[in-house]
Amino acid sequence: MELTRKHSFHGELTVPGDKSISHRGIMFGAISNGLTEVTNFLRGADCLSTISCFRQLGIDIETDGSRALIHGKGLRGLKKSQQVLNVGNSGTTLRLISGILAGQSFQSILNGDASIQKRPMRRILTPLSEMGARFQCWDPVHFPEHPTKSSSDRAPFTIQGGKLRHIHYQSPIASAQVKSSILLAGLYADGITRVTEPVLSRNHTELMLASFGANILSTGTTAAVWPEPVLEGQSIQVPGDISSAAYFIALGLICPNSELLIQNVGVNPTRSGILKAAQAMGGSLTLLNEHTVSGEPVADILVKSSSLHGAVIQGEIIPTLIDELPIIAVMAAFAEGDTVIKDAQELKVKESDRIASVTENLTAMGADVVPAEDGMTIHGGRPLQGARIRTYGDHRIAMAFAVAGLNADGVTSFDDENCVTVSYPSFYEDINKLLN
Repeated sequence: MELTRKHSFHGELTVPGDKSISHRGIMFGAISNGLTEVTNFLRGADCLSTISCFRQLGIDIETDGSRALIHGKGLRGLKKSQQVLNVGNSGTTLRLISGILAGQSFQSILNGDASIQKRPMRRILTPLSEMGARFQCWDPVHFPEHPTKSSSDRAPFTIQGGKLRHIHYQSPIASAQVKSSILLAGLYADGITRVTEPVLSRNHTELMLASFGANILSTGTTAAVWPEPVLEGQSIQVPGDISSAAYFIALGLICPNSELLIQNVGVNPTRSGILKAAQAMGGSLTLLNEHTVSGEPVADILVKSSSLHGAVIQGEIIPTLIDELPIIAVMAAFAEGDTVIKDAQELKVKESDRIASVTENLTAMGADVVPAEDGMTIHGGRPLQGARIRTYGDHRIAMAFAVAGLNADGVTSFDDENCVTVSYPSFYEDINKLLN
């Protein structure tokens, strides 16, 4: 695929369902009693991995387009899988399902693709081990034909679940995946389980678990869950994913003479840092039709072309926009002045090292970027030139640099444009719908 500069974008669009909420709807429905219906479910590769894993664990899940019906079997209704649970490229699946499996009476084996096998798992293995789960990591090179034990903290690994102890875990990082994994394990513990984060991460787990009937309390940066709840199936309507909307927010702001209305987007304040960052850079954004759906705040986002300027993005806002930092960096390249991104070490352990991959690709396009251990500085305002983009199989890198390519001189091409199917299978089609 090759992209060239386009001169305006207009129209309305609805982005796919939120990936984080779609994952959780399947998981929480599986361990609840009765039927859970998830509408506007994201049929991306990551969420389909979650469905596959829970089917292997004995849960009947029906899908029809963007609708999923989960026939839950209660907190202790899962059955041992006779095969390795393969999470594909999905870190959310791996970390959250580990919390649930830690409370089961059987052993499970988890693995994923080459990217997953490089991502750090000690962040969940440590607290879940403190609760009483037992783990063994394996060398991925010879697994599963010739299993060799490994001292690493990465997949593939075996979980032996069982009766768990409650803990109060002081998490060294603000991570919704870590927090959620511990809270899900806490459903099976012998007392109240608490997680305290340095700053608040996204809170979809807390909101949705409460709607299913869990006794859960959030105070400041601490979330607590009581054990052995009776969870009942629910009807979950998934809002549009703000992480997917971010690419069209950037497109509408960067491209001259453009105006986009992105409808039905989740604007949960623990996720919507992209809106604050864009406004801090001078972007014209207006929230319309604000309302609540299945406990989540939702709005339409009106985006108009803007003259962007640099900003400093750091501190407590980082967990609310961690997945959007690649596209924010692209926005910064088109802005006047310097944009500084700090406190974002987590970028290094995503689907790719996003500090390195963003720096490499922006530099290839002619931008002036200085990487740092916890982020980068982008000296904006230099015209970008088309280049060959190395995605590293990372969907967010591919989509961010598609936006860059649509606003650069010359031709932009990709080594793997199809990796967008992880979270946004119709991404390129939606771009074409907005061309004028």
